[in-house]
Amino acid sequence: MDYKEVLEKARGNIGPYCKACPVCNGKACGNSMPGPGSKGPGNGAARNYDAWQKVFVNMDTICSNAAPDTSFKLFGHDFALPVFTAPIGALPMHYSDAYDDFAYNDILIPTAVECGSASFTGDGVDPEIMKRSAAAMAKVGGIGIPTIKPWNNEAVFEKLDVLNELGIFAAAMDIDGAGLPFLKAMNPNAGSKPVADLKAVIDYAKMPFIIKGIMTVAGAQKAVEAGAAGIVVSNHGGRVLGQTRATADVLPEIAEAVAGNCVIFVDGGIRTGVDVFKALALGADAVLIGRPFVPAVYGGEAEGAKLLFAKLKAELVDTMTMCGAHSLAEITAEKVYIDK
Repeated sequence: MDYKEVLEKARGNIGPYCKACPVCNGKACGNSMPGPGSKGPGNGAARNYDAWQKVFVNMDTICSNAAPDTSFKLFGHDFALPVFTAPIGALPMHYSDAYDDFAYNDILIPTAVECGSASFTGDGVDPEIMKRSAAAMAKVGGIGIPTIKPWNNEAVFEKLDVLNELGIFAAAMDIDGAGLPFLKAMNPNAGSKPVADLKAVIDYAKMPFIIKGIMTVAGAQKAVEAGAAGIVVSNHGGRVLGQTRATADVLPEIAEAVAGNCVIFVDGGIRTGVDVFKALALGADAVLIGRPFVPAVYGGEAEGAKLLFAKLKAELVDTMTMCGAHSLAEITAEKVYIDK
């Protein structure tokens, strides 16, 4: 089975919203919610994708012929490449009931580790979603990053207790989940958090804690002030607010403001190893990729995910080779050109 065959198979069981497109660019799904689309006018995911297409790589092969090293160290753990799977939730609602959140995570968590990566996993109203994903991570040495919704702090503390007990190596919160209607309907409700509340969560965590959903310099600086070990530059794939800027557009200014103070991840529209190269050149340390792993699993389960990881790594290695970068540290701003 190759990756094209995985996508073909996925189209038969992935539901009416996702088309398992050859290129996941957010245009066929538009504003389909339920589904993998974007909020409001439905162009948020497409805008993320399009922004990366305006970044071009600078080829330079007058250099050493050494093989590129894609290895990445995060919080004391070694990974084969700077690519992690983004949290995906409510799969039966947004894709199809061929897989639920439990089955999806049970496939992707160990597969990511086998491929030298790790999974950020989602959260939901059902507390068993996080408990079971954390249990799956515990089976592979605690490697994985459960991503908690911005519930009230007492609920967050309870979830962190589970993660600490299982020895999970890091945790995250998608603070931009404040825009999800089901969170606002909770009693007590969940949503935006001031710096003091985030600091209380991070202090309680006793593990590296990442804040996902950063789209401004001010937001990044507040996350650092709260003690975040990492941030994810992310607009939730355009799913929580329409008309936001693309992640590729805000990444350089955010990286300039907080580089060296935390690990910088970025997601949104990153689809190839070439895009991974571009993201690192613009200031990210690593990337998250979400939507493309859904058809990979629906079309090929673990094998489909492995094929996608292999594709991404091969593309990254090829781009590094052709642009004269032999390590991730050598992927710097002069390696790319931004078409204004």
